[in-house]
Amino acid sequence: MANTYTGTADITNQTGVSNLVQTAYDRMVEFALRSQPTFRAVADKRPAQQSMPGSSVVLELYQDLSTATGTLTENVDPDAVALSNTTTVTVTLNEYGSATLATRKLDLFAFANVEPAIANIVAYNMIDSLDSVVQTELRGGSQFIREIAGTAGYNTGTLTSMVATDTFKTKHVRLAVAKLRAQNVMPRKGSLYVCYLHPEVSHDLRAEAGSNAGWRDPHVYSAPDAIWAGEIGAYEGAYFIETPRCYNAVDSGASSTTIRNFRSYFLGMQALAEVVAEEPHLVLGPVTDKLMRTRPVGWYGVLGWKRYRSEALLRVETTSSIHSS
Repeated sequence: MANTYTGTADITNQTGVSNLVQTAYDRMVEFALRSQPTFRAVADKRPAQQSMPGSSVVLELYQDLSTATGTLTENVDPDAVALSNTTTVTVTLNEYGSATLATRKLDLFAFANVEPAIANIVAYNMIDSLDSVVQTELRGGSQFIREIAGTAGYNTGTLTSMVATDTFKTKHVRLAVAKLRAQNVMPRKGSLYVCYLHPEVSHDLRAEAGSNAGWRDPHVYSAPDAIWAGEIGAYEGAYFIETPRCYNAVDSGASSTTIRNFRSYFLGMQALAEVVAEEPHLVLGPVTDKLMRTRPVGWYGVLGWKRYRSEALLRVETTSSIHSS
């Protein structure tokens, strides 16, 4: 007589007790991979003596007098020179925020602790969203360097002429730093400007070598630790911050919509102004439904950004050899 087995399911010659075998779940639910918000830290100009609350704040800049190179005559009183009018930068304040409603039933039925997760996700959404708003302001700067068919041009060239090999190179760093210094822009750290660039753009800079005096050759001898760690460090007058947040897209204007355009940003002091009426913060809303079953959690802030010294912001537009489309 054949054996009859007691197993996990009902099959031939086997009696199952499937009710005793269930799918198990890890009750520790991980968060999605996240990048570190970075761009709000660029805003280093704020009102110092704001006159009153308002929907916008006007910041002003004095203009210097023209150089006086002529000699004076001993017995002639020189003509007085009038100051030029100030230039203004207007920062418009806007409300920003988002919210979620979690039900009481979810809290009771979920196998994981949902409420702390909601607070964490909402808090990240706050800094993530605002960082995107700041970068949108930075992307609109009037100064740019474009690599077009192997040539780096300052405020010249159209994206429709960009090709896949127009990657980020040492010459872009030299040109950007030279333009910032030529316009009397104050560096951000010692004598160095800061450059924010995408990791896939950083790859091309670190891969450059040889007669072009690329990044790698001097680091082989003077800073090999940077090579082992994959860090750019300070180079050609700038220090570098890698962030996947740097804008990149297949633009409608880029070479028949097939070339991915990456933005890198070189900045000095006071490139960006920030005005805050209410600092962004988490908001635990009131429970107002009849049976107190919905719990609102959100964030809210009132603030704004505007490019302050246009000379202190320069973006570089290139492709990436490892993500060109």
